[in-house]
Amino acid sequence: MKAEILFDLSGEVALVTGASSGLGNRFARVLAANGATVVVAARRADRLEALVAEIELAGGRALAVACDVTDRASVSAAFDIAETGAGPVTVLVNNAGIAHGGGAIDLDEATWRDVMATNLDAVYFVAREAARRMVAAETPGSVINIASVLGTHLQKGVSAYAVSKAGVIQLTKALALEWARHGIRVNAIAPGWFRTEINDAYLDSEMGDIMKRKNPMRRFGGEADLDGALLLLASGAGAYMTGSLITVDGGHTLEV
Repeated sequence: MKAEILFDLSGEVALVTGASSGLGNRFARVLAANGATVVVAARRADRLEALVAEIELAGGRALAVACDVTDRASVSAAFDIAETGAGPVTVLVNNAGIAHGGGAIDLDEATWRDVMATNLDAVYFVAREAARRMVAAETPGSVINIASVLGTHLQKGVSAYAVSKAGVIQLTKALALEWARHGIRVNAIAPGWFRTEINDAYLDSEMGDIMKRKNPMRRFGGEADLDGALLLLASGAGAYMTGSLITVDGGHTLEV
């Protein structure tokens, strides 16, 4: 089968959280380029409108929805708007997340709670909202959770982030096991180091340079390096995959 057919997302409605910047922005553009109607969700509505305009200029279909993934009512409202404006969501990319820095002994409770609320709790509640609607509509679907290599391999100074992403990996497996009977596939992608607004300064630092030199490929992830994993899990190409974790890190975890 030709690749363009294998990864075709025509007729799918994909909701991407954290789409206003970074990986989420790229995910939205790639899904739209391969035929999906994309609902881009984030708190920064002005950026979403710019993304929608870019997607439409390229010939795709998109809808912007303001959404705070830590607010259950906001999440429910986002799905309502998505259904009204684009149709029932069949692909969810759970991408929204935050990071932190500093040693565990000095980590304050508020930071810990914020990281867990955004990176783990929200992943569950957004996925549950999507699954409930898929089940009610008797529609199969795909949930793609964005984890991290720090969910399986540690480094100092990111304890809350690492724990939250480890939780996402185990949550992915638990939901996959429970929801397979409904035709809902749940998988995760664990990116290595990719440049985003969150980590730009760190990757430009001396420590960032050390990490790049330790990577077997001697580079950070490029903009297109997650496209294949995303399309595999979103499309029929991954129809027999659920509970899987795809690591995309240039071999980073082989060296740590």
